[in-house]
Amino acid sequence: MITYEPVGFIHTPFRSLNSIPIQPVAGRNFQGYIDILPEYHECLQDLAGFSHIILIYHFHLSQGFTSQVVPFLDKVPRGLFATRAPRRPNQIGLSTVSLDRIEKNRLFISNIDIVDGTPLLDIKPWIQAADCPDLTSIRSGWLEEKGADFAARFSDNRFTDQDG
Repeated sequence: MITYEPVGFIHTPFRSLNSIPIQPVAGRNFQGYIDILPEYHECLQDLAGFSHIILIYHFHLSQGFTSQVVPFLDKVPRGLFATRAPRRPNQIGLSTVSLDRIEKNRLFISNIDIVDGTPLLDIKPWIQAADCPDLTSIRSGWLEEKGADFAARFSDNRFTDQDG
């Protein structure tokens, strides 16, 4: 069995799964913060020099999954692993957010798409040289035909119940 313990908790203005940004780019006008647990405070050393961080977190409100889902930007069922739907076999979420500042064990963040109270599993610095692929070789699968504009999209209730 694999078990994880939170290193902190993410706090945002989003109190429920409905009407939250579906990706960080849609959350660019929203701010939040992360409280890191005291035993991990020293892990924050040197993080302040990074403009963006990758948050790995637990979808604590998500239950179950199906192999096919209708994603937010589509009306056609797609294979779960070809989407960013929140109901997943291991309930793990990933977001790249802006790191605005750090005060003691509190990280102030923006560009967020995470529900309030989400358990944080890990933080990694976003590094352009390592995390930005050659843009000429990028393909976006089924999203290419959609002309996906994440910047203006917010969630609906399709992943809040077992039938969604």
